[in-house]
Amino acid sequence: MYTLKLPQRGSRGARREEELKRFARSLEELSWRVGFKLSSRGWCYQLEGFNLIDKSQFDLVEEVINECRKKGYLPVDFTAEEEARSFSCVEYPASESPAEYMKGYLEAALTCENWYTPDWWEGEEYYLQMVVEKIDLKTLFEPVCRLYHVPIATSKGWSSILQRAEYARRFKEAERRGLKCVLLYCGDFDPDGLRISEFLRKNLEELRSIRWSDGEGGYDPSSLIVDRFGLNYDFIVANNLTWIDNLVTGSGRDLADPSHPNHRLPYVQEYIKRYGARKVEANAIVVVPDRARELCRRAIERYLGGDALERFERKREAVREAFRKVREATGLEEAVRRVLELVR
Repeated sequence: MYTLKLPQRGSRGARREEELKRFARSLEELSWRVGFKLSSRGWCYQLEGFNLIDKSQFDLVEEVINECRKKGYLPVDFTAEEEARSFSCVEYPASESPAEYMKGYLEAALTCENWYTPDWWEGEEYYLQMVVEKIDLKTLFEPVCRLYHVPIATSKGWSSILQRAEYARRFKEAERRGLKCVLLYCGDFDPDGLRISEFLRKNLEELRSIRWSDGEGGYDPSSLIVDRFGLNYDFIVANNLTWIDNLVTGSGRDLADPSHPNHRLPYVQEYIKRYGARKVEANAIVVVPDRARELCRRAIERYLGGDALERFERKREAVREAFRKVREATGLEEAVRRVLELVR
């Protein structure tokens, strides 16, 4: 049985530091059980799932986690973070000697089929990509998407122009090949979350007239299949996910408040009528990771079929065989092994 004592707001000095250290130790112990990285918000749902906090303490938990990271009581990379703010052009000196480095490249010639990417979509009917609302969903779904070779990205709110342009370009290239394109989406269950999924096609239509620097034009999404596979009400109820008792949006205002300019819009009123003035954030799914990944897998196999992994493995095996034949026909393997004997 796990225990967790939250530092109190307003505590100071040595007492505060000891409370933070104790909290950090408890959280690191819990992280071994969870098995994957979570955002600060994702940890709130996980701790609630362990009956260690209630939803009134979510904001405090986020604050404490980030304070522990800043003070070194938790590793700074303890939480999952958005990738958009990471540095580029960072270089690290090689740890091997030049001879060891060269030997590694020579040995790679004997196993390079393991890094060769086949055309997974040749002979397929559908081409899939996935967009999710929160980093925790990307962390959860990424292993499944990797198995099925489905690109996945985190899209905050209505997503950036460049992100939309990039996945639209991949759809355009796929349609040129005769593939049917599918955009899978999973996000918050709230009025705007549902609306975002409905407006994904419109967001892509806004970019039909774009021009890339290499001359490529925009994408017409009129044939695109948009599939919002979660979060949905039945999944929320079946898995007892946490409802938040407000409809506060990213602006900080509550759609349930009659003074909100969108309060009386049909989509808001219909939502409140059906579900009440409450919502479920996408992060809540982290408390049922196996069911969440199964939800993701089912969404993918709805288009690719239950035998997709077997088809992809046959393509991988064909690549292995092609490389084997090249090495056999050219005598490359024997030649490389002779050279390796010379590299000390």
